[in-house]
Amino acid sequence: MKENLERQSLEYHEFPRPGKIATEITKPTETQEDLSLAYTPGVAVPVRAIAADPNAAYRYTAKGNLVAVITDGTAVLGLGDVGALAGKPVMEGKGVLFKRFADVDVFDIEVNVTEPKAFIETVERIADTFGGINLEDIAAPRCFEIEEALIKSLDIPVFHDDQHGTAIVISAGLLNALQIQGKKIEEVKIVCLGAGAAAVASMKMAVALGAKIENILMVNRKGVLHSGRDDIDQWRQPFVRDTEARTLADAFVGADVFIGVSGPNLVTAEMLASMAAKPIVFALSNPDPEIDPAIAYATRDDLIMATGRSDYPNQVNNVLCFPFLFRGALDVHASAITEEMKVAAAHAIAEIAHQPVPEEVLKAYGVESMVLGKEYIIPKPFDPRLIETVPAAVAAAARASGVARKV
Repeated sequence: MKENLERQSLEYHEFPRPGKIATEITKPTETQEDLSLAYTPGVAVPVRAIAADPNAAYRYTAKGNLVAVITDGTAVLGLGDVGALAGKPVMEGKGVLFKRFADVDVFDIEVNVTEPKAFIETVERIADTFGGINLEDIAAPRCFEIEEALIKSLDIPVFHDDQHGTAIVISAGLLNALQIQGKKIEEVKIVCLGAGAAAVASMKMAVALGAKIENILMVNRKGVLHSGRDDIDQWRQPFVRDTEARTLADAFVGADVFIGVSGPNLVTAEMLASMAAKPIVFALSNPDPEIDPAIAYATRDDLIMATGRSDYPNQVNNVLCFPFLFRGALDVHASAITEEMKVAAAHAIAEIAHQPVPEEVLKAYGVESMVLGKEYIIPKPFDPRLIETVPAAVAAAARASGVARKV
């Protein structure tokens, strides 16, 4: 089966033409007059207009619907540091998702550098081309440094999807799971296994939604981030706790929520059994979760569980977020993606699951019904209401937070 998948994947990427994305011409090019408008001499007119007012680029070029998907190849999927060029199929794939779900055009850019400073400078020099920057598959902690620097220096949205896209979709699912389980976000004890980009962003997002930071225990391969450790960098420092808990098993005792963004099979049935009543378990390591769902359901019949896989209920999938977040940001020519825009996206995604599911979605997934409950806490990627709802919420938040240049 694995050999068949490998063959199919290589053939898919090679034929009938190599790669997954291409460019297209959007204007008539049938006559000499068309060409004189597309290039010289007619093109000089928008050139002068943009020279006089840089914002005119949104009117006369593709900038306003163009996102750069940029990587250095240091954290590609679960494959690690494979290098920038080897990351190109993933970046093209991201372009496919942007176009398929939100009609956003993408140039994928693979930057072959080893130093964050050089990467930052490269992106800064090409940023005028784009309406937004999607950073992708960049290892922590360099991803934090890179994103922070680019947000400060650029006047277009900069978004590291591995951080914030994951955080937004986790948050949407968590909001609904808490409601179903009858728990309040400001009261729950949260355990986060993993202290990388997705973990840090997800816990920051949980706090933005109302979780108490003192109720969060973050755990990495060396154990709980506690005040006795001297190996915690500035990005994880906010999640250092003064606690007697040292191990993952210690952290699990009495926890209401588990968020796993780490590795396979790190959580035992005993840990799960020690959680509070009606636990929420997001085991998002892919393809193998932190705990096998069969073990989880056999251990606790009162839990709500989500994974990163499509063959189990409640898949946490970033495609629920990033195409629509950028669609909303681009629609208002946003200069940044604010915390308010992320929170708006999370609430919009969560709210969709409360509404009746369209018949076309039920047919696509071969089921007769989907109703908000333990096995349906977030919408499916092919739900057409995502494009109808999320961009509008993000655009409204952009206007409210003062980063929209187009009303």
